[in-house]
Amino acid sequence: MTAENAAASPPLDFLQLAGKPVLVTGVANKKSVGWHTAKLLADAGAEVKLAVHTAERREKVRKFCGDMTVFVCDVADQDSIDQLATDLADDLRATPLAGLVHSVAFADYSAGWLPFHETPRAAFLQAVDISCFSLTALSNALSDRLDPESGSVVTISISTTRMAAENYGYMAPVKAALDSSVCFLAKSFSRFSKVRFNAVGPGLLKTQSSAGIPGYLDSYLFAERATLRREAVTTPEVANGVAFLLSPRSSGINAQHLTIDAGMGVNYFDADLVRDAVS
Repeated sequence: MTAENAAASPPLDFLQLAGKPVLVTGVANKKSVGWHTAKLLADAGAEVKLAVHTAERREKVRKFCGDMTVFVCDVADQDSIDQLATDLADDLRATPLAGLVHSVAFADYSAGWLPFHETPRAAFLQAVDISCFSLTALSNALSDRLDPESGSVVTISISTTRMAAENYGYMAPVKAALDSSVCFLAKSFSRFSKVRFNAVGPGLLKTQSSAGIPGYLDSYLFAERATLRREAVTTPEVANGVAFLLSPRSSGINAQHLTIDAGMGVNYFDADLVRDAVS
């Protein structure tokens, strides 16, 4: 094939998602993982649907999401989740949902930094409800909409829940529960479908939501130095991983956690980091 013929040929549908509907939840702004994933999927030809927290957020998202359909869903309210399922069924009619992206997390840090043992009960339970149980609630509500043969559900976790980052606090145990939920949902759905469940665990990202974490900037700068390439993970790189796990190309991957941290997890004893720490 000549270069001219190659340029004239239609792009290869590598993800095999062209024309297929995918629901992306949790889009907050242009810097969010949800939006980068939605844009990547749309560029690949997928029919992207969005679900956001409030009607006010929907109006903001509509300013940059083009012709994507935007639903409102408060994942802390079961009635709202059920309404999303109804609205989505009306919108898709008989077309099965190829994928669901769960990019939802919330933590109330209004009390400031506290040692973990002083975590407010209400804040912890709210974080579990919104950031973790919402995956189960959404999956259950949409169980008859997801394509039983090739449907894929991907949630956004963190690179590791075994590192006691004090400023991240109780959200690490919440994400650990999310990671475990992925395994149990994969097993549960396997009784009646081939729907897959996986998690993507990024290293520290530069997003608007992360800015609300106490002391995040210092942690971000340290994490960047700890990566093997000395460059932080980017949100588009995370979106690439999410899109792959949504795609039939990853059909053999189920109940897994894909870490995207640019090698940070193997580099804590880097000679430069150690020298700076002990000098």
